[in-house]
Formats: sequence, C-alpha cells, structure tokens
Amino acid sequence: MDERTDEGKTTGKEEWLATAWQFFHDGDFNGMRACAREILSHDMDDVDGQALFAQASLYLGEEETAENIVRRLWDAAPGHWRLLLVAGEIHALRFEMRQAIDVLKRLWALGQARMGEVAPYDMAIMERAGRILTDACYLLARPDEAAEYLFELVGLLADPQTKEELYSKALFLSNYRSEGQQNRARREGINGFFGAKVTMPHTRPSSVPDRKMRIGYISPDLREHAVANFLSPFFRNFAKLDFNVFCYMTGTSDNITQRFKRSAVNWRDLQGLSPQEAARRIYRDHVDVLVDFAGHSQGSSLATLAYRPAPIQMTAIGDVGSTGLREIDYFLTDGYCSPPDRPSPEFTEQLARLAGCHLCYDPSILRPLPEPGVEPPAQRNGFVTFGSFNNFAKASRETLVLWRSVLEAVPRSRLLIKGKIASVPDGEEEVKARLANVGVDLARVDLRPYSPDYLEQYRDVDVALDTTPFTGGLTTCEALVMGVPVISLKGSTHAARIGASILENAGLPELVAANGMEYVKKAARIAGSLQILVKFHGGLREVVRGSRLMDAKGYMKNVEALYRSLWEKYCTAKDRPTAAEGSKARQYFHGI
Repeated sequence: MDERTDEGKTTGKEEWLATAWQFFHDGDFNGMRACAREILSHDMDDVDGQALFAQASLYLGEEETAENIVRRLWDAAPGHWRLLLVAGEIHALRFEMRQAIDVLKRLWALGQARMGEVAPYDMAIMERAGRILTDACYLLARPDEAAEYLFELVGLLADPQTKEELYSKALFLSNYRSEGQQNRARREGINGFFGAKVTMPHTRPSSVPDRKMRIGYISPDLREHAVANFLSPFFRNFAKLDFNVFCYMTGTSDNITQRFKRSAVNWRDLQGLSPQEAARRIYRDHVDVLVDFAGHSQGSSLATLAYRPAPIQMTAIGDVGSTGLREIDYFLTDGYCSPPDRPSPEFTEQLARLAGCHLCYDPSILRPLPEPGVEPPAQRNGFVTFGSFNNFAKASRETLVLWRSVLEAVPRSRLLIKGKIASVPDGEEEVKARLANVGVDLARVDLRPYSPDYLEQYRDVDVALDTTPFTGGLTTCEALVMGVPVISLKGSTHAARIGASILENAGLPELVAANGMEYVKKAARIAGSLQILVKFHGGLREVVRGSRLMDAKGYMKNVEALYRSLWEKYCTAKDRPTAAEGSKARQYFHGI
C-alpha cells in the first residue's frame, strides 16, 4: 500500500496518510478529509486517497458518500485495508453485525500476514478493525471470540496504556466461558503492563489501634449502572462512629451520582488524573482498606491500585474473576460462591469470605420498583412461560441444552428471551440459529428486544431460567423481587455459583440445582403446579425483602467485621517493612 522513494524516504502521500492518522487520533475528521483531498489533488484515482475520503466522510455522518466510494472501488481493490475497514464500519453502523464480522475478518487476516512491516497509520486501521470486531462479536453473544481478538490486538500494538486497557477488557470478556485455573496465567499477565515501579510506603502499627478505621471505595459506576444496585449499603449503612468512609469517583456523573453524594462520606473526584496522581490522592487520605468496585470491567482502576495507595486492597462486586494484580490482596466472596473446603486456584488474591452473601441488593437509590404481577401468567395463558432476561452472552451451549430439556419436560411451555441481542435482526438470527442447533423448537420461543420497562415484563414470565457457567447476578435479584422464581445451577467456580448464593440468602434453597438433571426437574416441578406458581408470584417479593439478600444493616455488620479482621491480621503480621525500607520508599514519593 505504501510508496517510498529510492532513498528510502517517505513520499508526500505517506506523509498525508500519517497526518490523517493523527487527525483520526485527535477526533478531527475534517482534518482527515483535508488530507484525502491533498492526496487526490495529485491523482484523482488514488485508491488510498479515495478510501481515506470515504472513511472521513463516514465519521462526519455522510454514510451515503462513504458507501458510494466503497461500492465503486470494491472490485478493483478487494484487499485494500482502509476500504475493508470502511465497509465493515458501514455494516456495523447499520447493525449488520454478521456482514461486518465477515468483512473485518478478511482485513484481520491480511493484517496478521503483514505484521512487522506495518506503518503506524496502517496499524491504526488494524486497531480500529480489532475494536469493531470485538464489539460486533460481543453484541452477537460471542464473548470468547471477542476476547481472542482483543488478546491478539494487544500483541500487535505498542502503546502501553492502550495495551493495558484492551488486555483488561479481554480478561473481563473471558469470564463468560472460562472456568477454573486455565485462565490464571493470562490474568497474571496484567502485571506486565505496569512495569517496574515503587509502590507507596506503608508501615504497620506496632499493635492493633483502637480507633476509627478509614475505608476507601473506588469506582467508575456511582451512576446509572447495574453495579449501583449493590453499592448503597457501603455509603448509607456503615457504622459512622467506627469508620470514616472515602469515596473515589473515577467515572461520569449523573442524577444517581448526586443521590450517592448525599451520604455522609468524604467524596473525591479522580476523573482526568493519571493513575499515579490518583494513587497519591488516595494515599494522602491515609486509607486503611481500599475496595475496588470494578476489577477488569469498563473504567478499571487497576492501574491506580498497582501503586498500592492503601496497605490493604480488595476487589469486590464489579467483576466475577480474579484481577491477577499482585497489589490486590483480597477478593470479596462468600461461603456459597467459594466454600472453604473447595480450592480456588483461579484466584491470585486471597479469598475474603463474608458470612451470608457477598452482595446486598438495594435498588432504592436508582428507582422505585414496579409492582409485580398479581398472578402467574400461566393462570391466564393456559401454558407456562419460562424466561431469561440475562445477557445472552452468558447463554453457553450447556445453558441452551438445559433450556431445551426444560421445554421438553413441560409440554406446551414457551421460552421468552429478552435482551439487547434481540434488538437487531442479526441478533435475532444468532439466537435462533443457536437454539435450533441444540434442537429447540423455535415455534415455542419468543424474542423481545431490550426496553426500559423490562422489569414490568417479568409479569409475563412464570419461571426464570439462569445461565451457566456465568450465572445471573442483578437479573436474578430483579426476577425475585418481581415475584418470579429462578432456577440456578450451582457450578464449580465463584462466577458459576453467584446465582446459588443469591437464592440461598434469599431463603430459597429449593431453587438451587446441584446438576443439570436436577435443574430440569426443579423447573418442571414448579411449572407443573399452579398452586406453587401462585404462591411464588403472590409472596416472593416480601420473602426476598425480609431476607439476608436485602438486609443492608446486617450486610454491613458482616462487611465491617471483615474489615476489622483483615486490619488486625495486617497489623499483627511478622513481615512488617523496616524503618529503612519505609524511608527508601518515601524518598520516591517525597512529594506526596
């Protein structure tokens, strides 16, 4: 694609392509188009110039212009990278995700064949293609494919911050399919992105101090976000005489953020700060225990925690897998998700088990809950409706086989699947193809797109069916408070047992299945008794509200007892840093 002079110097066209890449990086798409015009001023038929013009036009909202250029050049330049990228982006923009994937896979293969001889502006094309491929695969519920594209892309790029961001995203996507120790090596690989650094100095007290502890919470999701359903107790129900709480906001703000800010905690806005600057802010507050609510989810703060701004660091709630980061000491779990007698080799952190559930469901800060249905839909329909509002990316082949078996065990029953994947035609086709592949009768399946009133639509579901090996969290809680029983298979990892923990702590152990056969039997038994369905739909909300799952005060007592226990363990440990070691570290952070 590139042209060079005999002396090895770049041509004018190369310089304009390089400049266009910088404009793209800065978000200046008019600048990109100006570069294309400069190239075309020398040769109106130059494919690089026309493809660049098409790309800039697409980003400026002129889709028809971009499409016309691609159509005109398609047969003449079938292997042109930028042309393939623009074609893929046009398909993605129209939510033609399958076509987007097919086109971008061709570009991906061409790029991999040329690695080692790629100009920066061509690498920008590869990066863009990799990101779109990832998003397209994820939208079509192919998280394993999406993760692999990201891992491959990380190996191609040079910028450390971008590599770390994409690697972290790939690890999060890995949660959907991987189980056990097979993913641990990749998770530990996150440490390689932070390089050699001096962490912040902490010296332990000579004895456990009888004083208020200082607890810090760091999160990008103190806003309209799924995680916010579980965060209120940390800010509203803590023991104010025994704990000082500091909240470190790293994400955008909205009206939900303002509600969080009414809590009696110390608020710090870390947006726009570098990881080291953010770590310094936290360090100045002398936090004893710092709890991260993101893990590898979007907006991850692991680069900040890598500086160890607090002597004890824990990750909780926002991610279901190990961070792999050396500086994270603990992963919050419970005895249901991670029984003490079961090894958990997939975690690099020590497991900090709570008595009861490691989650406390409290959606009150977000919105009032709609009223559940007054009767099970089977009573008016004459047939049972099973349902799943889970992210369909969690619907592994094992999950689909279980759902098929449930439908076979309950004659005339139907399956309602609701979610974003059913919001676009390609998504619907993906779901139908996978269900048909395992033998599900599609005539018995209803697909519904995502909608803001999704909670009210639980009134159309008799029994919810959980996914495996990545079970539902928020969706399980929401189904229960909307009066819908949930059947969950208890797997072998933390992520595969979250549904079981929620049900056990909601006082519903009878809904937990130990194996696939039991999963089907339990679903069929409940579906086969209108009396049982009436009882669940009529009284389940009050049962859940009165359970440990929604007991914010009891939950925080357990959490604070855990903090005290970890602090005592830290203070009495024998491997305290010496005064000399503390002094050496402080020299590096003398400006803190």
